[in-house]
Amino acid sequence: MHIHTATLAVACYATAIGAQTPGTGRADSLVLTRRTAIAAALRANPQLEVGREQTAQARARRVSAIAVPDPSLTYSLDDQPGLLQLGGAGQKNAALELAVPFPDKFRLRNSIATADVRLSEQAYLGLRQQIAAQASRSYDSLLVAVRHRADFALSRDLAADFLKKTQARFEGGTVAKLDVIRAQVVLAQAENDLIASERDVTVAMDALDRVVGRPLGTPIVTADSLDVPPPLPTIELLQAEALRARPELAGLESARAGARATTSLAREFWLPDLVVGAQRDYGPEGSGALFSAGVALPLPLFYWQHSRGEIAESRHRERELSASYRDLQAQIAQDVRAAYASASTALRQAVYIRDALLPAAREAYRVASVSYGLGGSSALDVIEARRSLIDAQSQFAEALGGAHTSRADLELAVGRPLDGFPRSAP
Repeated sequence: MHIHTATLAVACYATAIGAQTPGTGRADSLVLTRRTAIAAALRANPQLEVGREQTAQARARRVSAIAVPDPSLTYSLDDQPGLLQLGGAGQKNAALELAVPFPDKFRLRNSIATADVRLSEQAYLGLRQQIAAQASRSYDSLLVAVRHRADFALSRDLAADFLKKTQARFEGGTVAKLDVIRAQVVLAQAENDLIASERDVTVAMDALDRVVGRPLGTPIVTADSLDVPPPLPTIELLQAEALRARPELAGLESARAGARATTSLAREFWLPDLVVGAQRDYGPEGSGALFSAGVALPLPLFYWQHSRGEIAESRHRERELSASYRDLQAQIAQDVRAAYASASTALRQAVYIRDALLPAAREAYRVASVSYGLGGSSALDVIEARRSLIDAQSQFAEALGGAHTSRADLELAVGRPLDGFPRSAP
């Protein structure tokens, strides 16, 4: 009976993992897959609303940048015999003016404002990618917490079975009372670990609630399991795609275009703005209406002030952005390589633990438990084998979480999901 009980306890690990399936949640629980969690975050996360509003502000600034100034209407009473003696004014003048900037300035201002809009749009796209990666990481954290809780539940069951066997052997006179006490301590520790795991599940669930825009405390049931992710594409393919798809590069390119337009606009300081207006002077009685017209042109007498001032500043801004663009390309390549190394290592660790460490730890515990039930191995052997098994399962859960999280980080570094890439050989 003890042999069958120990074998059943080890086998119940698969049953404990079933706590991750939707059937275990309450009727009002939110059932999410990783894909639906990401979709919910991209739909309801308030940070994205901030990004949308900032983009709308940039579009509004573009409208203001190319707007024609409002006309001005002035009316004055001149030649008054005394202060505020309006009725005795000798002249009554009315003027309507419309100042229009030089036409090419509209084009350049439109280019600058359009570059600002595109920069905001690319920043919003980058924010969406960050939120998607954050949702994936939060989902994986919840999976890991649930997996740990299942591991601790199994640990408690194994400890309870060990205490039962030890009590039976003590009653049979084959072990000392100390072994029973040790078994009781092991069971108490397992119960305490299981209680602590509930806190980790709650914290992870709250983090995912916040990312997907749900009220904190909403129960979430993970519909996906914590499996080993598929093989990664080649790093050369990912690096080339990152240099094409990362929104930071597109945003910086838009900023460079805006800086070039700003330089051109600064060089046009000498071009005259057009003033269209009509003015009528109501002179003394009987003098009739007097009309006047004029033009105002800038006189670039101090050209060096402009060339060394706003023009030089804009040129240096162009060079700054060009250098930043080159540095960003190198930074993106480094990000991809670092994320790829982390994802590849995490994937190899998960596969190794699944195929080598975990089966060995399970077999070691099975042998120690069966031998103890037959009166062979000592209690310390069973305790050590059980600890090794739980540690291996905990390492496997962490490795799986790390593999999925590093994969999400790699997708963020590349700028798009990895599902559409051809996979490399495992």
